[in-house]
Amino acid sequence: MINKFETKLGEEVLTIETGRMGRQADGACVVQLGGTAVLVTAVCSENTREDIDFFPLTVEYQERTYAAGKIPGGFFKREGRPSEKEILTARLIDRPIRPLFPKGFVNDLQIVAIVLSSDSEHDSDVLAMIGASTALSISGIPFEGPIAALRVGRIDGKFIINPTFKDLTTSDVDLVIAGTGSKIVMIESESKELSEEVLFDAITFGQKHLQPIIDLQEKMIKECGKPQRQFQLCLTSEELLNKVRASSVARLDEINRLSTKEQREEAMALLSKELIGKLVTEDSGYSEKEVKNALFEVEEEEVRKFIVGKKKRVDGRRFDEIRQITCEVGVLPRTHGSSLFTRGQTQSLSVTTLGTSADEQKIDALEGETQKSFMLHYNFPPFSVGEVRPIRGPGRREIGHGALAERALKAVMPSKEAFPYTVRVVSDILESNGSSSMATVCASSLSLMDAGVPITRPVSGIALGLITDKDEKILLADIAGVEDHYGDMDFKVAGTEVGVTALQMDLKVSGVDTVLIKRALEMGKTARAFVMEKMMQVIARPKESVSEFAPRIVSFKISQDKIGEVIGPGGKIIKKIIQDTGVTIDIDDDGTVQIASTDPAAMEKAVNIVKGIVEEPEVGKVYTGTIKRIMNFGAFCEIMPGKEGLIHVSELADRFVKNVEDEVKVGDEVTVKVIEIDEQGRVNLSRKQVNSPSSPAEGGGEHREHREHRERGDRDRPHRRPR
Repeated sequence: MINKFETKLGEEVLTIETGRMGRQADGACVVQLGGTAVLVTAVCSENTREDIDFFPLTVEYQERTYAAGKIPGGFFKREGRPSEKEILTARLIDRPIRPLFPKGFVNDLQIVAIVLSSDSEHDSDVLAMIGASTALSISGIPFEGPIAALRVGRIDGKFIINPTFKDLTTSDVDLVIAGTGSKIVMIESESKELSEEVLFDAITFGQKHLQPIIDLQEKMIKECGKPQRQFQLCLTSEELLNKVRASSVARLDEINRLSTKEQREEAMALLSKELIGKLVTEDSGYSEKEVKNALFEVEEEEVRKFIVGKKKRVDGRRFDEIRQITCEVGVLPRTHGSSLFTRGQTQSLSVTTLGTSADEQKIDALEGETQKSFMLHYNFPPFSVGEVRPIRGPGRREIGHGALAERALKAVMPSKEAFPYTVRVVSDILESNGSSSMATVCASSLSLMDAGVPITRPVSGIALGLITDKDEKILLADIAGVEDHYGDMDFKVAGTEVGVTALQMDLKVSGVDTVLIKRALEMGKTARAFVMEKMMQVIARPKESVSEFAPRIVSFKISQDKIGEVIGPGGKIIKKIIQDTGVTIDIDDDGTVQIASTDPAAMEKAVNIVKGIVEEPEVGKVYTGTIKRIMNFGAFCEIMPGKEGLIHVSELADRFVKNVEDEVKVGDEVTVKVIEIDEQGRVNLSRKQVNSPSSPAEGGGEHREHREHRERGDRDRPHRRPR
């Protein structure tokens, strides 16, 4: 049976349909807004995965090119590996639903979202989030939802719900919020240096509009939801927990006082080994895995008790205290810009590379093709946490962290007109113990300034955590790994001294209220200012010029009808310029020419050649040219690349010239003056009038022989190249 439900979302109607597609999935629905539609399914395995200690949830988001009426490029002509947008959207779906499953639920669960139609106006990511919640809610899977999700923009100071792609080009905030109505579960935001107060208003505005989507799903659950399935939860027995508590609480109290990550890990490994030796026996029936899981739970309890009871953190810091920070710039000798940012035991090496427009990233998305001139890439090698594992391509976490840092810095990047470079920043995490993504923001900001990129202001970032105990909610600034691991929230905020540029909030609990979010924004503002002060002590503003190893770029515009002349047939002319000078030349369709080189002389030569090709001769202007041909009535002189003019025999010298070759020969370099450009565009030159204040065309009359040659048409004279 097909069921269709509707509600108003902003200016559009949100439609959710179930019963038509994906009917063998546990839960399936099609969510549509405007002309964009997404099919989302949820399937849960019957069997419990007792061999694991994590929730095996996988989320896949796929964009079909047929959705936008396109055929994929490439040899195979079909969709391949996930794009960055697909990976980031899959993470966006995963993050708000993951904390909403019962503890001990370890059945394999897969969410698949497929974009079926795209109108190139409405983003499908929010629809996929709503669809995931709906599919789970009507499936009978033990999901503690439903949740709603939407996007908030702000144009001319007015907040709008679910802005279109066009709206976002003028919006100063792009905020995605997910929640259960009364509580917020996830936030993802990019903004143009908005104050904490305005950003908080955007969050509260978005939260008010979540309830109709929740109500719609509740209605669907009542009318077409499946009965709740019974699942076995893998919970640690209370008997084993009590035995582990009795044998480890005293030791854990000592471990929680250790200041470094390495000391804690070494002590925990020793304690785990002792407990396994003591409790894993033939008589007990406990497995090594069960004892480790029990120790994990007891450690979590004790860490949280330590923070709540002793009112301090496991490394001895105050709740608002930030670890020691050191900043360095120019740490690598031949890169265009580099920095090393260290905060406690988290360290990012950030390197900036400057390129030309040829280095821009081409993005072919459903909504259209775009060019990307600023890229930030994040790498997390295994040695950063003392592990050994294979190094493959970037994983979802690395892509997500890099995208967050890129959003944080995008607001301060210069325009293409002001700084015609393609900029790539790479952050390699060399050491990690808490919030390497915010260390990346700080390191990358320093690296950009070291490279001479004229960012408007430096950006700093900080991560906050949360420990909840009954009615008490303790916020922690600059969370370390153990606080992130056992805490309830990861709240990352980045921005300048003016305002916030990026915000990301993820939870392990079922939601938080706006009061807590406001407190977190206030704490984050103070913490960011502290970090910024440390950064500014090393480099306060971008360097005046780019590195000597970076290419210099000269950018200028030419008439669009001259582009073909610069390129030449089959690219012959532009290739020769590049070959002769060694520069890089890029010409856009609008006539913008970019010439890049590390050699100033070569660049100047190339610029002069290109400008010479597009420049038109001016009457009365003096040029230095080369004699190309000798005729009995005069000599043809090239005054610009590909542009010749006639020096009539009467204009070769102040005296009578009987033989042209007595005055000039092919290959001679001569100084001439343009005295006339006729109706056919032919250029007449003079040597004898170089120092004259006026030309015959300006009122001095015309030599009889010269005039006769013009009237005959000078058939031997070359035709001008067609434009």
